[in-house]
Amino acid sequence: MQKQNISIPPAFKHRRFVIFWLSMMISTAGSQMQLWALFWHLRTLSDQPIVVSGIGLARFLPILILSLIGGLVADMFNRRKVMFASQIVMTLVSAIFGLLTCFDMIQIWHMYILTAIQAAALAFDMPARQALMPNLVPREDLPSAFSLQSMAFNIGSVVGPGLSGIVIALLGQSWTYFIDAISFGAVIISLLIIGNVNQEINPIVRRQGLNLDAIKEGVAFIRAQPIILSSMILDFFATFFSSANTLLPFITRDILKVGAVEYGWLSAAQPFGAVGVGLFFSQKAKIRKQGSLLLWSVVAFGIATIVFGLSRNFWLSLLALAIIGGSDAISTILRNTIRQMVTPDAMRGRMVSVNQIFFMGGPQLGEIEAGMVAQALGTPMAVITGGLGCILAVLWIGRKWPALPAYSGEDAQPV
Repeated sequence: MQKQNISIPPAFKHRRFVIFWLSMMISTAGSQMQLWALFWHLRTLSDQPIVVSGIGLARFLPILILSLIGGLVADMFNRRKVMFASQIVMTLVSAIFGLLTCFDMIQIWHMYILTAIQAAALAFDMPARQALMPNLVPREDLPSAFSLQSMAFNIGSVVGPGLSGIVIALLGQSWTYFIDAISFGAVIISLLIIGNVNQEINPIVRRQGLNLDAIKEGVAFIRAQPIILSSMILDFFATFFSSANTLLPFITRDILKVGAVEYGWLSAAQPFGAVGVGLFFSQKAKIRKQGSLLLWSVVAFGIATIVFGLSRNFWLSLLALAIIGGSDAISTILRNTIRQMVTPDAMRGRMVSVNQIFFMGGPQLGEIEAGMVAQALGTPMAVITGGLGCILAVLWIGRKWPALPAYSGEDAQPV
Protein backbone atom coordinates (compact mmCIF):
# COMPACT_ATOMS: atom_id res chain seq x y z
CA MET A 1 0.00 0.00 0.00
CA GLN A 2 1.50 3.31 -1.05
CA LYS A 3 1.89 5.93 1.64
CA GLN A 4 0.70 9.45 1.03
CA ASN A 5 2.96 12.12 2.39
CA ILE A 6 1.56 15.42 3.58
CA SER A 7 3.65 18.08 1.91
CA ILE A 8 4.84 21.21 3.64
CA PRO A 9 2.61 24.16 2.73
CA PRO A 10 4.46 26.28 0.14
CA ALA A 11 4.38 29.44 2.28
CA PHE A 12 6.11 27.60 5.15
CA LYS A 13 9.26 27.41 3.04
CA HIS A 14 9.88 31.09 3.77
CA ARG A 15 11.46 31.75 7.19
CA ARG A 16 10.18 35.28 7.72
CA PHE A 17 6.63 34.21 6.96
CA VAL A 18 6.86 31.38 9.51
CA ILE A 19 8.07 33.78 12.22
CA PHE A 20 5.29 36.24 11.42
CA TRP A 21 2.71 33.44 11.27
CA LEU A 22 3.62 32.10 14.71
CA SER A 23 3.49 35.56 16.27
CA MET A 24 0.07 36.29 14.79
CA MET A 25 -1.28 33.01 16.13
CA ILE A 26 -0.08 33.83 19.66
CA SER A 27 -1.39 37.39 19.50
CA THR A 28 -4.74 36.24 18.11
CA ALA A 29 -5.13 33.81 21.00
CA GLY A 30 -4.66 36.67 23.46
CA SER A 31 -6.93 39.06 21.58
CA GLN A 32 -9.72 36.52 21.17
CA MET A 33 -9.52 35.58 24.84
CA GLN A 34 -9.82 39.28 25.72
CA LEU A 35 -12.72 39.86 23.31
CA TRP A 36 -14.88 37.00 24.53
CA ALA A 37 -13.99 37.79 28.13
CA LEU A 38 -15.06 41.37 27.45
CA PHE A 39 -18.50 40.18 26.30
CA TRP A 40 -18.79 38.08 29.46
CA HIS A 41 -17.57 40.95 31.62
CA LEU A 42 -20.18 43.29 30.15
CA ARG A 43 -22.86 40.65 30.75
CA THR A 44 -21.94 40.56 34.45
CA LEU A 45 -22.33 44.35 34.64
CA SER A 46 -25.58 44.60 32.66
CA ASP A 47 -28.49 42.31 31.79
CA GLN A 48 -29.42 44.38 28.71
CA PRO A 49 -28.40 42.78 25.36
CA ILE A 50 -28.10 46.21 23.73
CA VAL A 51 -25.43 47.24 26.26
CA VAL A 52 -23.33 44.19 25.44
CA SER A 53 -23.86 44.36 21.67
CA GLY A 54 -23.27 48.12 21.71
CA ILE A 55 -19.57 47.46 22.21
CA GLY A 56 -19.57 46.66 18.50
CA LEU A 57 -20.25 50.30 17.74
CA ALA A 58 -17.28 51.33 19.88
CA ARG A 59 -15.12 48.95 17.84
CA PHE A 60 -16.46 50.01 14.46
CA LEU A 61 -16.67 53.83 14.57
CA PRO A 62 -12.88 54.43 14.91
CA ILE A 63 -12.29 52.00 12.04
CA LEU A 64 -14.89 53.74 9.90
CA ILE A 65 -13.27 57.12 10.56
CA LEU A 66 -9.60 56.12 10.39
CA SER A 67 -9.41 53.07 8.13
CA LEU A 68 -8.86 54.89 4.82
CA ILE A 69 -6.12 56.97 6.43
CA GLY A 70 -4.60 53.79 7.86
CA GLY A 71 -4.53 52.22 4.41
CA LEU A 72 -2.81 55.23 2.90
CA VAL A 73 -0.25 55.20 5.72
CA ALA A 74 0.45 51.52 4.92
CA ASP A 75 1.16 52.47 1.28
CA MET A 76 3.26 55.54 2.17
CA PHE A 77 5.44 54.26 5.00
CA ASN A 78 7.24 51.14 6.16
CA ARG A 79 4.46 48.67 6.96
CA ARG A 80 6.54 46.89 9.57
CA LYS A 81 7.03 50.12 11.53
CA VAL A 82 3.34 51.02 11.25
CA MET A 83 2.47 47.64 12.75
CA PHE A 84 5.07 48.08 15.49
CA ALA A 85 3.54 51.37 16.65
CA SER A 86 -0.03 50.08 16.59
CA GLN A 87 0.93 46.96 18.55
CA ILE A 88 2.45 49.12 21.30
CA VAL A 89 -0.80 51.10 21.62
CA MET A 90 -2.91 47.94 21.84
CA THR A 91 -0.58 46.51 24.48
CA LEU A 92 -1.02 49.57 26.68
CA VAL A 93 -4.82 49.52 26.31
CA SER A 94 -5.04 45.87 27.40
CA ALA A 95 -2.81 46.60 30.40
CA ILE A 96 -5.09 49.48 31.45
CA PHE A 97 -8.12 47.19 31.08
CA GLY A 98 -6.47 44.72 33.43
CA LEU A 99 -5.47 47.29 36.04
CA LEU A 100 -8.93 48.88 36.20
CA THR A 101 -10.52 45.45 36.55
CA CYS A 102 -7.98 44.25 39.11
CA PHE A 103 -8.66 47.21 41.39
CA ASP A 104 -12.43 46.94 40.85
CA MET A 105 -12.57 50.39 39.23
CA ILE A 106 -13.86 49.34 35.81
CA GLN A 107 -17.14 50.78 34.56
CA ILE A 108 -19.05 50.24 31.34
CA TRP A 109 -18.05 53.63 29.93
CA HIS A 110 -14.37 52.76 30.58
CA MET A 111 -14.83 49.61 28.51
CA TYR A 112 -16.37 51.51 25.62
CA ILE A 113 -13.62 54.16 25.54
CA LEU A 114 -10.73 51.69 25.84
CA THR A 115 -12.28 49.49 23.16
CA ALA A 116 -12.54 52.51 20.85
CA ILE A 117 -8.86 53.40 21.39
CA GLN A 118 -7.80 49.84 20.62
CA ALA A 119 -9.97 49.88 17.49
CA ALA A 120 -8.29 53.12 16.37
CA ALA A 121 -4.91 51.38 16.58
CA LEU A 122 -6.36 48.42 14.68
CA ALA A 123 -7.41 50.78 11.87
CA PHE A 124 -3.69 51.29 11.17
CA ASP A 125 -2.54 47.79 12.08
CA MET A 126 -4.82 45.74 9.84
CA PRO A 127 -4.03 47.40 6.47
CA ALA A 128 -0.31 47.25 7.23
CA ARG A 129 -0.52 43.60 8.30
CA GLN A 130 -2.54 42.41 5.31
CA ALA A 131 -0.44 44.41 2.86
CA LEU A 132 2.78 43.10 4.45
CA MET A 133 1.91 39.48 3.70
CA PRO A 134 2.71 39.60 -0.05
CA ASN A 135 6.08 41.14 0.88
CA LEU A 136 7.00 37.98 2.81
CA VAL A 137 6.26 35.32 0.17
CA PRO A 138 6.45 35.20 -3.65
CA ARG A 139 3.27 35.67 -5.65
CA GLU A 140 2.80 31.99 -6.46
CA ASP A 141 2.67 31.13 -2.74
CA LEU A 142 0.04 33.73 -1.82
CA PRO A 143 -2.93 31.29 -1.75
CA SER A 144 -1.00 29.10 0.68
CA ALA A 145 0.02 32.12 2.76
CA PHE A 146 -3.54 33.40 3.14
CA SER A 147 -4.82 29.92 3.95
CA LEU A 148 -2.18 29.63 6.66
CA GLN A 149 -2.97 33.14 7.89
CA SER A 150 -6.62 32.13 8.23
CA MET A 151 -5.56 28.95 10.01
CA ALA A 152 -3.33 30.91 12.43
CA PHE A 153 -6.23 33.22 13.22
CA ASN A 154 -8.52 30.27 13.83
CA ILE A 155 -6.04 28.30 15.93
CA GLY A 156 -5.59 31.39 18.07
CA SER A 157 -9.35 31.80 18.13
CA VAL A 158 -9.76 28.23 19.39
CA VAL A 159 -7.19 28.64 22.14
CA GLY A 160 -8.23 32.16 23.18
CA PRO A 161 -11.96 31.75 23.83
CA GLY A 162 -11.37 28.31 25.33
CA LEU A 163 -8.92 29.86 27.77
CA SER A 164 -11.21 32.81 28.54
CA GLY A 165 -13.67 30.71 30.52
CA ILE A 166 -10.90 28.85 32.34
CA VAL A 167 -8.91 32.00 33.15
CA ILE A 168 -12.03 33.81 34.40
CA ALA A 169 -12.97 30.83 36.58
CA LEU A 170 -9.48 30.19 38.00
CA LEU A 171 -7.62 33.53 37.97
CA GLY A 172 -10.28 36.18 37.58
CA GLN A 173 -11.42 38.55 34.84
CA SER A 174 -8.42 40.90 35.04
CA TRP A 175 -5.97 38.20 33.95
CA THR A 176 -7.65 37.85 30.56
CA TYR A 177 -6.61 41.45 29.87
CA PHE A 178 -3.08 41.06 31.27
CA ILE A 179 -2.44 37.93 29.20
CA ASP A 180 -3.68 39.74 26.10
CA ALA A 181 -1.19 42.55 26.76
CA ILE A 182 1.63 40.02 27.01
CA SER A 183 0.57 38.27 23.78
CA PHE A 184 1.13 41.43 21.72
CA GLY A 185 4.81 41.05 22.56
CA ALA A 186 5.02 38.08 20.19
CA VAL A 187 4.20 40.29 17.20
CA ILE A 188 6.55 43.04 18.35
CA ILE A 189 9.43 40.56 18.65
CA SER A 190 8.65 38.99 15.25
CA LEU A 191 8.72 42.40 13.56
CA LEU A 192 12.17 43.02 15.01
CA ILE A 193 13.41 39.63 13.76
CA ILE A 194 11.90 39.99 10.26
CA GLY A 195 13.75 43.22 9.57
CA ASN A 196 13.24 45.30 6.45
CA VAL A 197 11.13 43.94 3.59
CA ASN A 198 10.92 44.80 -0.09
CA GLN A 199 7.94 47.12 -0.32
CA GLU A 200 6.85 49.01 -3.42
CA ILE A 201 6.05 52.62 -2.50
CA ASN A 202 4.65 54.86 -5.21
CA PRO A 203 6.85 58.00 -5.13
CA ILE A 204 3.91 60.14 -6.28
CA VAL A 205 1.81 58.96 -3.33
CA ARG A 206 4.72 59.60 -0.97
CA ARG A 207 5.09 63.16 -2.30
CA GLN A 208 1.36 63.81 -2.10
CA GLY A 209 1.28 62.86 1.57
CA LEU A 210 -1.92 62.25 3.52
CA ASN A 211 -4.40 63.89 1.17
CA LEU A 212 -7.85 63.17 -0.18
CA ASP A 213 -6.71 62.50 -3.76
CA ALA A 214 -4.61 59.49 -2.75
CA ILE A 215 -7.53 58.08 -0.74
CA LYS A 216 -9.91 58.66 -3.68
CA GLU A 217 -7.49 56.76 -5.91
CA GLY A 218 -7.84 53.70 -3.68
CA VAL A 219 -11.65 53.92 -3.63
CA ALA A 220 -11.74 54.36 -7.43
CA PHE A 221 -9.60 51.24 -7.83
CA ILE A 222 -12.11 49.18 -5.82
CA ARG A 223 -15.08 50.52 -7.79
CA ALA A 224 -13.36 49.61 -11.06
CA GLN A 225 -12.89 45.98 -9.95
CA PRO A 226 -16.34 44.28 -9.84
CA ILE A 227 -14.95 41.05 -8.42
CA ILE A 228 -13.34 42.84 -5.48
CA LEU A 229 -16.31 45.16 -4.93
CA SER A 230 -18.91 42.38 -4.98
CA SER A 231 -16.86 40.20 -2.62
CA MET A 232 -16.63 43.10 -0.16
CA ILE A 233 -20.37 43.74 -0.31
CA LEU A 234 -21.01 40.02 0.17
CA ASP A 235 -18.74 40.09 3.21
CA PHE A 236 -20.61 43.05 4.70
CA PHE A 237 -24.17 41.79 4.32
CA ALA A 238 -23.42 38.17 5.22
CA THR A 239 -21.69 39.14 8.46
CA PHE A 240 -24.22 41.89 9.20
CA PHE A 241 -27.11 39.44 9.19
CA SER A 242 -25.27 36.56 10.86
CA SER A 243 -23.33 38.41 13.56
CA ALA A 244 -24.58 37.41 17.00
CA ASN A 245 -21.39 36.77 18.95
CA THR A 246 -22.35 39.27 21.64
CA LEU A 247 -25.55 37.27 22.18
CA LEU A 248 -23.56 34.12 23.00
CA PRO A 249 -23.41 34.88 26.76
CA PHE A 250 -27.22 35.13 26.78
CA ILE A 251 -27.62 31.92 24.78
CA THR A 252 -25.13 30.17 27.09
CA ARG A 253 -26.81 31.24 30.31
CA ASP A 254 -30.47 31.64 29.38
CA ILE A 255 -31.10 29.16 26.54
CA LEU A 256 -28.58 26.34 27.02
CA LYS A 257 -28.41 26.77 30.83
CA VAL A 258 -24.63 26.23 31.13
CA GLY A 259 -21.76 28.23 32.65
CA ALA A 260 -18.45 29.96 31.97
CA VAL A 261 -16.46 26.87 30.97
CA GLU A 262 -19.09 25.80 28.43
CA TYR A 263 -19.16 29.39 27.22
CA GLY A 264 -15.46 29.05 26.47
CA TRP A 265 -16.12 25.87 24.47
CA LEU A 266 -18.90 27.52 22.48
CA SER A 267 -16.67 30.53 21.84
CA ALA A 268 -13.94 28.25 20.52
CA ALA A 269 -16.22 26.10 18.34
CA GLN A 270 -16.22 28.42 15.32
CA PRO A 271 -12.44 28.76 15.01
CA PHE A 272 -12.03 25.05 15.78
CA GLY A 273 -14.17 24.22 12.76
CA ALA A 274 -12.10 26.61 10.69
CA VAL A 275 -8.71 25.10 11.58
CA GLY A 276 -9.23 21.91 9.55
CA VAL A 277 -10.44 23.94 6.59
CA GLY A 278 -7.39 26.19 6.77
CA LEU A 279 -5.04 23.20 6.92
CA PHE A 280 -6.68 21.65 3.85
CA PHE A 281 -6.50 24.82 1.77
CA SER A 282 -2.91 25.57 2.85
CA GLN A 283 -1.83 22.50 0.85
CA LYS A 284 -3.52 23.76 -2.31
CA ALA A 285 -1.34 25.47 -4.89
CA LYS A 286 -4.45 26.44 -6.85
CA ILE A 287 -8.09 26.85 -5.82
CA ARG A 288 -10.50 26.43 -8.72
CA LYS A 289 -14.00 27.89 -9.18
CA GLN A 290 -13.29 30.43 -6.48
CA GLY A 291 -16.39 32.58 -7.07
CA SER A 292 -19.01 29.83 -6.86
CA LEU A 293 -17.23 28.20 -3.92
CA LEU A 294 -17.25 31.57 -2.14
CA LEU A 295 -21.03 31.95 -2.54
CA TRP A 296 -21.82 28.38 -1.47
CA SER A 297 -19.64 28.74 1.62
CA VAL A 298 -21.67 31.79 2.68
CA VAL A 299 -24.94 29.88 2.10
CA ALA A 300 -23.65 27.13 4.40
CA PHE A 301 -22.75 29.84 6.92
CA GLY A 302 -26.35 31.09 6.90
CA ILE A 303 -27.92 27.62 7.20
CA ALA A 304 -25.71 26.70 10.16
CA THR A 305 -26.62 30.01 11.81
CA ILE A 306 -30.32 29.12 11.55
CA VAL A 307 -29.65 25.70 13.11
CA PHE A 308 -27.77 27.37 15.96
CA GLY A 309 -30.68 29.72 16.59
CA LEU A 310 -33.15 26.81 16.71
CA SER A 311 -30.99 24.61 18.95
CA ARG A 312 -31.70 24.01 22.62
CA ASN A 313 -29.03 21.34 22.96
CA PHE A 314 -25.46 22.20 23.95
CA TRP A 315 -23.81 19.64 21.65
CA LEU A 316 -25.93 20.55 18.62
CA SER A 317 -25.10 24.20 19.23
CA LEU A 318 -21.41 23.29 19.41
CA LEU A 319 -21.64 21.44 16.08
CA ALA A 320 -23.54 24.27 14.39
CA LEU A 321 -20.93 26.79 15.51
CA ALA A 322 -18.13 24.55 14.18
CA ILE A 323 -19.83 24.43 10.77
CA ILE A 324 -20.25 28.21 10.87
CA GLY A 325 -16.52 28.51 11.51
CA GLY A 326 -15.54 26.12 8.72
CA SER A 327 -17.70 27.79 6.10
CA ASP A 328 -16.55 31.24 7.20
CA ALA A 329 -12.92 30.12 6.87
CA ILE A 330 -13.50 29.06 3.25
CA SER A 331 -15.09 32.43 2.54
CA THR A 332 -12.27 34.35 4.23
CA ILE A 333 -9.50 32.48 2.42
CA LEU A 334 -11.13 33.01 -0.97
CA ARG A 335 -11.89 36.69 -0.40
CA ASN A 336 -8.34 37.47 0.72
CA THR A 337 -6.76 35.50 -2.11
CA ILE A 338 -8.93 37.10 -4.80
CA ARG A 339 -8.28 40.64 -3.61
CA GLN A 340 -4.54 40.35 -3.10
CA MET A 341 -3.92 38.54 -6.39
CA VAL A 342 -5.48 41.31 -8.49
CA THR A 343 -4.16 44.29 -6.51
CA PRO A 344 -0.72 45.86 -7.19
CA ASP A 345 1.58 46.21 -4.18
CA ALA A 346 1.54 50.02 -4.20
CA MET A 347 -2.27 49.92 -3.84
CA ARG A 348 -2.63 47.08 -1.33
CA GLY A 349 -2.79 49.19 1.84
CA ARG A 350 -5.63 51.30 0.49
CA MET A 351 -7.47 48.26 -0.88
CA VAL A 352 -7.25 46.56 2.51
CA SER A 353 -8.40 49.72 4.28
CA VAL A 354 -11.57 49.89 2.16
CA ASN A 355 -12.11 46.19 2.75
CA GLN A 356 -11.60 46.75 6.47
CA ILE A 357 -14.66 49.00 6.57
CA PHE A 358 -16.76 46.21 5.06
CA PHE A 359 -15.01 43.46 7.05
CA MET A 360 -15.38 45.18 10.41
CA GLY A 361 -18.54 47.13 9.65
CA GLY A 362 -20.69 44.10 8.89
CA PRO A 363 -20.02 42.21 12.15
CA GLN A 364 -19.96 45.26 14.41
CA LEU A 365 -23.15 46.83 13.05
CA GLY A 366 -24.63 43.34 12.89
CA GLU A 367 -24.03 42.88 16.61
CA ILE A 368 -26.08 46.02 17.27
CA GLU A 369 -28.82 44.81 14.91
CA ALA A 370 -28.83 41.42 16.66
CA GLY A 371 -29.05 43.11 20.06
CA MET A 372 -32.01 45.23 18.96
CA VAL A 373 -33.86 42.24 17.47
CA ALA A 374 -33.09 40.19 20.58
CA GLN A 375 -34.47 42.98 22.75
CA ALA A 376 -37.70 43.06 20.69
CA LEU A 377 -38.25 39.44 19.63
CA GLY A 378 -35.94 37.36 21.82
CA THR A 379 -32.42 36.02 21.40
CA PRO A 380 -33.20 32.87 19.33
CA MET A 381 -35.26 34.85 16.80
CA ALA A 382 -32.41 37.34 16.38
CA VAL A 383 -30.08 34.51 15.36
CA ILE A 384 -32.61 32.74 13.09
CA THR A 385 -33.62 35.86 11.15
CA GLY A 386 -29.94 36.73 10.78
CA GLY A 387 -29.24 33.39 9.09
CA LEU A 388 -32.16 33.90 6.71
CA GLY A 389 -30.94 37.40 5.87
CA CYS A 390 -27.49 36.00 5.10
CA ILE A 391 -28.87 33.53 2.55
CA LEU A 392 -31.02 36.20 0.89
CA ALA A 393 -27.96 38.46 0.62
CA VAL A 394 -26.07 35.72 -1.26
CA LEU A 395 -28.95 35.28 -3.72
CA TRP A 396 -29.11 39.02 -4.39
CA ILE A 397 -25.35 39.46 -4.88
CA GLY A 398 -25.12 36.40 -7.16
CA ARG A 399 -27.74 37.97 -9.44
CA LYS A 400 -26.44 41.53 -9.17
CA TRP A 401 -22.81 40.63 -9.99
CA PRO A 402 -22.84 37.43 -12.12
CA ALA A 403 -19.09 37.83 -12.65
CA LEU A 404 -18.53 36.75 -9.04
CA PRO A 405 -20.02 33.22 -9.25
CA ALA A 406 -18.37 32.85 -12.68
CA TYR A 407 -14.92 33.82 -11.37
CA SER A 408 -12.35 30.98 -11.49
CA GLY A 409 -9.22 32.75 -10.26
CA GLU A 410 -6.99 30.92 -12.71
CA ASP A 411 -6.17 34.01 -14.77
CA ALA A 412 -6.00 36.61 -12.03
CA GLN A 413 -3.33 39.24 -12.62
CA PRO A 414 -2.58 42.51 -10.86
CA VAL A 415 -3.83 45.45 -12.88
